Amino acid sequence: MCNQAVGLVAAEMERQGIATVCIQLLKEVAQAVKPPRALWVPFKHGYPLDQPEAPDRQRAVIQAALALLEDPSVKPATIRDYHRRN
Repeated sequence: MCNQAVGLVAAEMERQGIATVCIQLLKEVAQAVKPPRALWVPFKHGYPLDQPEAPDRQRAVIQAALALLEDPSVKPATIRDYHRRN
């Protein structure tokens, strides 16, 4: 799905009371759209959860994204960089 559309949908869901976090491949789009919470990942297009056939790596991305929801210090429009642990 389009990075911009995801951010806009997330913002509307938050206005309706549903907490969201976006996984973004394009940091500049996330900075322009300002989704409520975003995790920027440094992976190639089409691979927002890292490499295929690597469930541990994919799980780590999802856990990092969900941690944004759990962190009470996260302010609106936060974009956090994902740092892969090998």
